[in-house]
Amino acid sequence: MFDLASDYTPQGDQQQAIDKMVKSLRAGNRHQSVLGVTGSGKTFTMANIIKEVGKPTLIMSHNKTLAAQLYSEFKTFFPNNAVEYFVSYFDYYQPEAYIPASDTYIEKDSAVNDEIERLRLSTMGSLLTRDDVIVIASVSCIYGLGSPDDYKEMMLTIQEGMELGRDAFLEKLVELLFERNDVAFQRGHFRVRGDVVEVRPAYLEDTAIRVEFFGDEVDRISEVDATSGKKRCSMPHYLFYPAKQFVTSSPKLKKAIQEIRKEMKATVEAFEAEGKLIEAQRIRMRTEYDIEMMQEMGFCQGIENYSRHITGREKGARPYTLLDFFPEDYLLLVDESHATIPQVGGMFEGDKSRKTVLVNHGFRLPSALDNRPLRFNEFMEMTAQRVYISATPGPFEMMNSRPENKTYVPWKRGELSANQAIKMLRKQVSPSPSSETVEEFDVGTRGASLIAEQIIRPTGLLDPVLTILPLEGQIDKTIELCHDRVKKHERVLVTTLTKKTAEDLADYLEKVGLKARYLHADIDAIERVEILRALRAAEFDVLIGINLLREGLDLPEVSLVCILDADKEGFLRNETSLVQTAGRAARHVNGECVLFCDKVTDSIQQLLDITKYRREIQISYNKEHGITPKSVIRAVQKSLQEHYAVEKESKNLNQAMVAEDEMTYNVLELIAELQEEMREAAGKLEFERAAHLRDQIEQLQKKQQASAPVKKVNYRDI
Repeated sequence: MFDLASDYTPQGDQQQAIDKMVKSLRAGNRHQSVLGVTGSGKTFTMANIIKEVGKPTLIMSHNKTLAAQLYSEFKTFFPNNAVEYFVSYFDYYQPEAYIPASDTYIEKDSAVNDEIERLRLSTMGSLLTRDDVIVIASVSCIYGLGSPDDYKEMMLTIQEGMELGRDAFLEKLVELLFERNDVAFQRGHFRVRGDVVEVRPAYLEDTAIRVEFFGDEVDRISEVDATSGKKRCSMPHYLFYPAKQFVTSSPKLKKAIQEIRKEMKATVEAFEAEGKLIEAQRIRMRTEYDIEMMQEMGFCQGIENYSRHITGREKGARPYTLLDFFPEDYLLLVDESHATIPQVGGMFEGDKSRKTVLVNHGFRLPSALDNRPLRFNEFMEMTAQRVYISATPGPFEMMNSRPENKTYVPWKRGELSANQAIKMLRKQVSPSPSSETVEEFDVGTRGASLIAEQIIRPTGLLDPVLTILPLEGQIDKTIELCHDRVKKHERVLVTTLTKKTAEDLADYLEKVGLKARYLHADIDAIERVEILRALRAAEFDVLIGINLLREGLDLPEVSLVCILDADKEGFLRNETSLVQTAGRAARHVNGECVLFCDKVTDSIQQLLDITKYRREIQISYNKEHGITPKSVIRAVQKSLQEHYAVEKESKNLNQAMVAEDEMTYNVLELIAELQEEMREAAGKLEFERAAHLRDQIEQLQKKQQASAPVKKVNYRDI
């Protein structure tokens, strides 16, 4: 079913991890974990698991950027299969809210990314029509969608020769929430020219479907270029999906409107009985307006708040989500599970508290509370077989990776650390993670661990050397260590506990001759990317941060990580944080992590144990296979300033700067070109490049305002 296209074969620990996971999944186990260190090729392992198991697969990631990276990689791995991308489709989203203390109502405000909406619709269609589907999704997949039964029922199939009049076809398109526009032919629209109807499906990028009629019969169906109108090929039949995610048939919508009216009347009566006349009037006006929109347009702003009635669910029943579009037997891979699993568990309560205030003050009907994300137990019930993947899996994953668990074991904070769980479960299988273990491993054995440790890096790189130094004089010692690394043309990361400390330390290091910058959450996301690029390009040598210098950072030039106040036990100095932070030096052959502390806390001891264990395995593997470790080498992305300097030179913009009018013209021209490049990058899911372009556009617009103000478009959060 799944055709894995790759010139590589599994190396190091990859094959034993693949074998163990496939064997466990085929035995029907619900929970299993891949403990894969940074740089061990976890993504390639995931691809091989999908190929061997052969089930439709959902891959969950805890943020859009990592999901986009996975989407790009899996599109390469599986070019002949349906690899889909499903994340929140808002460039900007301000949820509806009410603040009683100041009597402030905040209306819902959002900017939808058309490209991501197209990919979401494509995902829903693929899941209902194909079996070879891989979906890369964020936590957005546990939020409410329309009913898959309604979505499937509304699909429209046409074929050559079928009896279907043009007007009847147009009516069906309107029922699918397509809009007629004979001028601006965009996705989700159709246009009519005599007996020829052209439709731009919302889930296709640059393709339109041309349907030609002869009387009351479909004469020809063609795929055409949406821009030029040039015919690409003829088609004997075509299946149209709905143009929106929330869609239902007219009879169901009429019934839903009746139920909404009943609830509205009951809610108004309840408010009036309590003497809340303002709230009663408010909910009546809001609901009547929405009902009118649904009757006339089949849709209204915030229609998802009426999803319980539209889908015919009982009060309190869970909403339909993307998970309902999957077949019963599908596979879930949870990437960076230590972050993704807690994120899934934290969505419900926050959404509930906000909507409860809206309901209590007459802004929404009580049924709006049933438009919600899944509770954690509901999420677990809807996922049959799961593989948790992380370099630092949490206690939840570790405690549940046992065959006897028929549902799941909820973990309570303070019960058991991840490292303790790993040690305990590792002893139940074998003291060695060698490939021979797989052949002897009986998946059905009660109490056996279903954890595959993917520790060996094919590059031969080791986990960084750990050094413990006293707190006294930690700043002076850090300066000394930084000078040593700078002489070798290597980079350094330093982590502190507060933003103020990071800023002050950066200033102090500058005064003692070190080129340093700081990085924390108050810095704009675009500037963060530029700071990291500048570090790699040796524009400065030392980067001071707090909690951002962890998972997801790929900085091969960093050979030293200094963790100040490492014994201050807490969120910033727990086991996961220490392991992830130390791992930033794992891509350099001279990698070292220095921990400044006066006592070895439990978290530090766990870091020491994990690192020692992993280094011993890698050293043994290197000796056995004659591997000499080498640092990871990766090209540094060019700075946008450099890119546009070249572009200016090529267009001879420097000469144009002589006259103010010419400068205005040329800068406007440059801004227009950059905007087009930014849209293309966003369409290709190259978010980092798109963000760079957006930042440069804003800088040019600011410079232009003094002489010839330019209308500014907000591209934030593209």
